[in-house]
Amino acid sequence: MKIIVTGSLGNISKPLTQTLVGQGHSVTVISSNPHKKKAIEGLGATAAIGSMEDAAFLSTAFIGADAVYVMIPLSYTDPDLNAYMHRIAGNYLQAVKAAAVKRIVLLSGWAADLTGEGSAEGIFDDLSDVSVTILRPASFYTNFYYSIDLIRGNGLLGKFLTLRHFGLWALLTGKTGLLMGNYGGDDKVVFVSPKDIADAAAEELLANTAHKKIRYVGSEEMTCNEAAGIIGRAIGKPWLKWVLLSDKQMMQGLKMAKMPQKLAETMVEMQAAMHSGKTLENFHRNNTKMGKVKLADFAKEFAQVYHQK
Repeated sequence: MKIIVTGSLGNISKPLTQTLVGQGHSVTVISSNPHKKKAIEGLGATAAIGSMEDAAFLSTAFIGADAVYVMIPLSYTDPDLNAYMHRIAGNYLQAVKAAAVKRIVLLSGWAADLTGEGSAEGIFDDLSDVSVTILRPASFYTNFYYSIDLIRGNGLLGKFLTLRHFGLWALLTGKTGLLMGNYGGDDKVVFVSPKDIADAAAEELLANTAHKKIRYVGSEEMTCNEAAGIIGRAIGKPWLKWVLLSDKQMMQGLKMAKMPQKLAETMVEMQAAMHSGKTLENFHRNNTKMGKVKLADFAKEFAQVYHQK
């Protein structure tokens, strides 16, 4: 099969490309970075260099494809995340139609149907003659990388919250750092490895399915504090906790971090859905089979990155 993979050599797209090439498929990887061309070709794939903002480029790249894996990378700079995601999804839709692609696998998120303004998933409902699988992965293990400064207790926000929750003990012992969010504490959450998402995407790209299918993807379920303990022990901070903030506190923290207003609102809304338990209800309602990679496995990789920085 001829398969298009978007997402360059990201945490999901790279192992997905390796799997598909290993199975003997002809794979084209789309990347906006020309410096990735050599690395893509080194995997045995073809590189198509261009922007997701360019619908004409995507239409040309998709020509002749039997299946396409589409993902929309999160933007931390666009002032309106929902508008950005709908714009990129619209470009994908135009390209799928122009190239007459009959099979797509879309990477979404497990809170996608719970956001107030609606997700980009609905744009693909317009594809009446295309087989569509929507992947809804749970909370990525790799999201922990974004919390490295907090775990270290670095930055004004990290130091303020550490002192607020651990007080003088933290100062005297040097045992600083925490995780935080408007979900956390004893909230139960499903976490997922990008490698398990890649395996699910590979299966779905080759599957013959009905017009539309939704597949949830997860690797391991636990409370946030249990997850913090696993990460903490791996980096030599067994006291690490995951502090539950209110929606208001979370919004204030994101503003301190200078996150664009609309993006901050979306992030708070998504995490509030996780705190409510609705995302977990949907996950279990779909009888989701867990993947192979456990958080303890990822924690070893995390520890290497944590101690390098």
